[in-house]
Amino acid sequence: MVQRRQLLSYIAAAAVLVAATGGALRGGFGSEAAAATNGTLAATAGCGKAPTLTSGTRTISSSGQNRTYILQIPGGYDRNRPYRLVFGFHWLNGSANNVASAGYYGLAPLSNNSTIFVAPQGINAGWANTNGRDLTLFDDISRQVENDLCVDTTQRFALGWSYGGAMSYAVACARPTVIRAVTVLSGANLSGCNGGTQPVAYFGIHGIYDSVLNISQGRALRDTFVRNNGCTAQSPREPSRGSLTHITTTYSGCRAGYPVQWAAFDGDHTPSPVDGSSSPNDSRTWTSAEIWRFFTQFQSTTPPTTAPPTTAPPTTAPPTTAPPTTAPPTTAPPTTPPTGEPGSCAATYRAVNSWPGGFQGEVTVANNTATTISGWTVRLTLGSGQTISSLWGGTNTGTTGDVTVRNAAYNGTLGANASTTFGFTATGNGDTPPGNLTCTSP
Repeated sequence: MVQRRQLLSYIAAAAVLVAATGGALRGGFGSEAAAATNGTLAATAGCGKAPTLTSGTRTISSSGQNRTYILQIPGGYDRNRPYRLVFGFHWLNGSANNVASAGYYGLAPLSNNSTIFVAPQGINAGWANTNGRDLTLFDDISRQVENDLCVDTTQRFALGWSYGGAMSYAVACARPTVIRAVTVLSGANLSGCNGGTQPVAYFGIHGIYDSVLNISQGRALRDTFVRNNGCTAQSPREPSRGSLTHITTTYSGCRAGYPVQWAAFDGDHTPSPVDGSSSPNDSRTWTSAEIWRFFTQFQSTTPPTTAPPTTAPPTTAPPTTAPPTTAPPTTAPPTTPPTGEPGSCAATYRAVNSWPGGFQGEVTVANNTATTISGWTVRLTLGSGQTISSLWGGTNTGTTGDVTVRNAAYNGTLGANASTTFGFTATGNGDTPPGNLTCTSP
């Protein structure tokens, strides 16, 4: 039995996860699902039929390739009862078998035979979603399952950790009339966000010192659905380093039926944090119960159909270079000295990782004054051929040559001797660090 605490062995392979954006919604399942979730609850074609699918590994043709997934049908399956359907996406270099063996992120033991579970297998053990192929796989599996089994069309969910979280986010963006809610554990925008303007119930979980996918990346995913769901913007409380606790916040002001929930925990890149301990543990983690409560709050009724907000989502595209296979260093010294006048903020750059054709960098912004500063601006000059493809922890103007990065809403206020970071991935040769690095504060 693969325990989720063993998932940490895959962190080293997940240093920088990059992907192509998703493709357009295909016909067939997509149009049927929209009718099912936006109108009267519809019985799927599999309701009332003697099933031909059985639990275990299944093979399906999708986008001209043979793909696989693991299916778990509830014990005592009743063909006349509509069941909840949950997709569990694995992490980079993980597998469908890992997800199934770990009880679909701990939800299967809580389900009491109320749920059909699916664990798809990603190509190259990841979710690049090139040309929307993994969204198409989601459609094709859903169609095959629902044509054979009885599914409640208002009770479709997805979740995943790391790259699997990125894929769950992609599903929420591209299939808002299909998926009822998603949970993203330690995720980032790595599998694309095709669409991303419609409301979907959203639960994000992230460690405050995640060394693989910075918590700022998880916050950015959350904020997409804070906007889409019409919630009141806020900066949720997060635990302090060393507290060994987690804080869960439910946003206020959200449209009825479309809540947003955020849980930050004192920990690193793991799906199994434990309060009071620095050691992740599958059987003691609080995440499974909170995710199950979040999913099961939705009753078998159609979601509201009022028009969603019209605020456009972020337009920054996800990285498109191939993922490296080594973890980012966590203690590497800065590659450039701090800059900035005495009594002002200072900026320090370090190279986090590099791979053929691309690299990841991080800039630390430090307040060297004895008083709090409100807002900061970093300016830098990228080397020839270098182009920023994704940036988190700040807002950039420009992607080549002279680039300006201003603080994000949550990290602009820095107390005396405090610091924050922003990171980015870029194409080009990472051996040349940015030049002309300066930091100013209003």
